[in-house]
Amino acid sequence: MPVPWLEVVPPPSSDRAAVVSFPGHVVVAAAVEQEWAEKLGGEDFAAPSGPRFLTALEDRFDLHAGAFDVSLLAGRLSGSPPLPLTPLDASEHPRARRAHRYRTDVRLWASQHGLLVVGRGLGGRWEVAFEVDPAAQGRGHGRLLARAARHLIPEDRPIWAQCAPGNSASLRVLLAAGFQPAGSEVLLMPSNAGW
Repeated sequence: MPVPWLEVVPPPSSDRAAVVSFPGHVVVAAAVEQEWAEKLGGEDFAAPSGPRFLTALEDRFDLHAGAFDVSLLAGRLSGSPPLPLTPLDASEHPRARRAHRYRTDVRLWASQHGLLVVGRGLGGRWEVAFEVDPAAQGRGHGRLLARAARHLIPEDRPIWAQCAPGNSASLRVLLAAGFQPAGSEVLLMPSNAGW
């Protein structure tokens, strides 16, 4: 009997895969057969995000599973961002370098106390990443950066953010900036992608 909550779709690219979970629905974006995913996942809703399933995907496609992240979503906001930002053409900041490994059309801004990154991620969706200078943490700057991203989306689309469940500080920042939990995801990439 088919597993009604499990859907297999094509991979995001030839050298990537993903497992994305929403309430009552799991999407496996990989070049696998529905039967393979159902057999390995069984009737356990959490199984496709678990070690056995992810290891099978890693072995089958020579990929490396990244972090298990909470996926959050927010709508676009009109008007100006809530803090001054300076556009950057490039940055050697680790957060910027990481963004280029995961996203296309990456755009960077510097603030007085941090870095804001917006780019196209999984499925072409707009995604945000940000980092606050250590000396400025705990003062609301992260919330302002996350909220600023909602003003900077170049089209009237929602924006996504990913956060490790254990990173409670960043999760609180995203919630305070108006992002709402939508599900979870694990991205799989080549092992030489520089995790």
